[in-house]
Amino acid sequence: MSILLLFAASHLLGSCVIEQKLGIFEGSCDVGNVLVPGECKFDASKDSYSVSGSGTNMWNQQDDFHFVWKKVSGNQSIESVTKFIGEGKSPFRKSCLLIRQSLDSNSAYAAIVVHGDGITALQYRDVNGGLSQETQIPVRSPKSIKLSRSGNHILCDVNDAYSGASIRLDLQEPYYIGLGVCSRVEDSLETAVFRNVTIRPVELGPTTYISSLETVEIANTNRRIVQVFGDHMEAPNWTPDGKSLVYNSNGLLYKIPWTGGSSERINTDFATRCNNDHGISPDGKMIVISDQSQDSNQSTIYTLPISGGKPKRITENAPSYWHGWSPDGKTLAYCAQRDGRYGIFTIPIDGGAETRLTTAEPGKLDDGPDYSPDGKHIYFNSDRSGKMQIYRMKTDGTEVEAVTTDERNNWFAHVSPDGKWMVYLSYEPEVEGHPANKDVMLRLLSLSDGSEKVIAKLFGGQGTINVPSWSPDSKRVAFVSYQFVG
Repeated sequence: MSILLLFAASHLLGSCVIEQKLGIFEGSCDVGNVLVPGECKFDASKDSYSVSGSGTNMWNQQDDFHFVWKKVSGNQSIESVTKFIGEGKSPFRKSCLLIRQSLDSNSAYAAIVVHGDGITALQYRDVNGGLSQETQIPVRSPKSIKLSRSGNHILCDVNDAYSGASIRLDLQEPYYIGLGVCSRVEDSLETAVFRNVTIRPVELGPTTYISSLETVEIANTNRRIVQVFGDHMEAPNWTPDGKSLVYNSNGLLYKIPWTGGSSERINTDFATRCNNDHGISPDGKMIVISDQSQDSNQSTIYTLPISGGKPKRITENAPSYWHGWSPDGKTLAYCAQRDGRYGIFTIPIDGGAETRLTTAEPGKLDDGPDYSPDGKHIYFNSDRSGKMQIYRMKTDGTEVEAVTTDERNNWFAHVSPDGKWMVYLSYEPEVEGHPANKDVMLRLLSLSDGSEKVIAKLFGGQGTINVPSWSPDSKRVAFVSYQFVG
């Protein structure tokens, strides 16, 4: 078979030699510092691109690889079947489909990456010069991969299905889209073949609502897809033994291994309208739920065994929305409306008289109470200042102090089991309430020095992180992101 190399011209851009034109692409060049020049060979008879690249890595703040590209605007997708040639020198060699702001080595980008050992991930740098991050996809060595831009969201498909991996990436137009290979061995080339490559506009049409159950490591902000659901699910709790996540969907509770697998329904008897305000006792023996199936269909708090069973009613008054369990297991904290005004309440685990700790002004809201692990404070969110912010108080309701004071609207603070961190959900300044289907962030606050960082940007909101979702070792947070997929 003859190899057809279709070049119209070539010129130098910095250290990047651009070859124009190559199949459906406009250029082929090395990006970053490479010792061995890469190349691309296009075989028109097989509709395939053989891409060879060297480079130390595509990670951190610098990328070194070979890039075959086209400049585009608007919502575009790229799809391909890809396979490495030979065994390779590094199991971490990378073949990928990319969307990239520029040809600079520190450019913002997103890529669906298949490594030499089959590990697949959505890898990205959301700002020029920032650190690379990734979302691991639980499919190894996929037969086909696809990367799509839809507005300011990047989505990944594997094997002709949505993978659950998506991130927010703000790009200026035009941007680059194409193929990439990095050897991970600076003085060696690796080659991958990309077949059936297509670049086409993303068409907006009938959509399916997809929920992605994810975890994020707070040390490096890398994300991992646990499971993808073709319907709406919400609010994961991590079990105290570290093995499972509990979530609600369509009014019912389920348990799933945190590493992924099959979901198991938890028997909640008559309680078939459980909302996303549920949690697990410190000793791991009980579940608390907020259910709307009885009486006037207002949210009422119940407890039941972790293995399932008939719920026991705790709050006589409604609506009541559970949010926190005291570390000693004796007290529940919740948001409730009484006499037309919202506030934070506590009640003994066996029921009885409730204690009102806060009273919001008319038209205002105090919500989302959760205990600190030492049992000395309750963290909650309130819009008493005009913006929804995070506060904390003593467990008797005294000594209320603001924890966040920025321009965004911040909800549902949860302190890590080791007491070092607070994670919370943050909306854009103009968003009122805590609606679903918004661009949001998970932010992490150090309780020792007050420093903050964003650990995830996602499409979500209501249902993402309403309840405590820290892993017992304080290393990860579970959450839910959402997407509309055509």
